[in-house]
Amino acid sequence: MRYVLLIWHGEEHSEPPEEIGAWPEHQAWLADLETRGLRQGGARLRPAATTKVQVRDGEILVSDGPYAETKDLIGGFVLIDCEHLDEALEVAAGHPFAKFGTVEVRPVWE
Repeated sequence: MRYVLLIWHGEEHSEPPEEIGAWPEHQAWLADLETRGLRQGGARLRPAATTKVQVRDGEILVSDGPYAETKDLIGGFVLIDCEHLDEALEVAAGHPFAKFGTVEVRPVWE
């Protein structure tokens, strides 16, 4: 089953992909996923560049910012293919950002 890991963190961790990619802990985590054949995709997202679009009663509503009541940002996502949820949770717990942010695990609706 495929899962998306949504990487949540505060504004203090808005490092660019090149910087995060140089972290030995991040390199080791990615290498483990590649070796196990779990990683199917993913990307670092620009945390502060968020625009929300909603349509209500035919009117298009556009607003800036990820969320009004939190400073946590979605900084990236990883698509993995695991045998079961327990394996996905183990992968999420190993992500370096899990130590100071949050890694949300969501099954893909297929």
